[in-house]
Amino acid sequence: MENLVKAKEPFLFYTRVHLSELTGLKASNLEQLLEILKTAPGASIYHHTHRFLQQHQYLSPEPPNDFAYWVTNVLGEIELGERLASIDTVEFISVRDLRDKIIQIIEQYVEEVPSAALRFARKNEEFYFIKSVSFVLPTNYVARDLAEFAGILGKITLDSIYFHMFEARLRLEKKTNDFSLWIEDSLDNKELARRIARLDPYTHTLDDLRKKLIGLVSACLK
Repeated sequence: MENLVKAKEPFLFYTRVHLSELTGLKASNLEQLLEILKTAPGASIYHHTHRFLQQHQYLSPEPPNDFAYWVTNVLGEIELGERLASIDTVEFISVRDLRDKIIQIIEQYVEEVPSAALRFARKNEEFYFIKSVSFVLPTNYVARDLAEFAGILGKITLDSIYFHMFEARLRLEKKTNDFSLWIEDSLDNKELARRIARLDPYTHTLDDLRKKLIGLVSACLK
């Protein structure tokens, strides 16, 4: 049985404490938004594409990112908003690549619709860039086999699930999430690692994502 296989290296569960911090940067139109996007901290790009997931962990998934919301509801550029909202974040393994995609979409739209760059936000409706600051902390949970891993998944906080499924992959630029990496490298279970890696975490609430993970792991223990 899979639960008798001891890991080459134990899985150490971490959690994170999240803070939002103003950068002092703001944009009133698409031209300004583009210029700031090119130099804004990666932590700001991450914040504005993951804010909803971080703040509303139990609500329905796939919210629009902040950039899509602003250009649609403040600047009235509905088509551009749809293009930005359609970005499949799970395809990107770095914030840098995600930033480049956002810039590419906006630049292309401005070329197609030059007048869009001249449309200004009303006072107090400018886009304020905020950055996401995370403090990563160790927990007391350690898994040495798949059975222990499944049990701990049901106990850890959603912040821990979030860190290992989202931040470890995108902000730390790992090839996949922490769980898949450990299961493949330390347990030699490539099939389970692949199934977890194939999950689109952006289409689940964090609570549902936890249940999905437990289900996939538990199925291997039967």
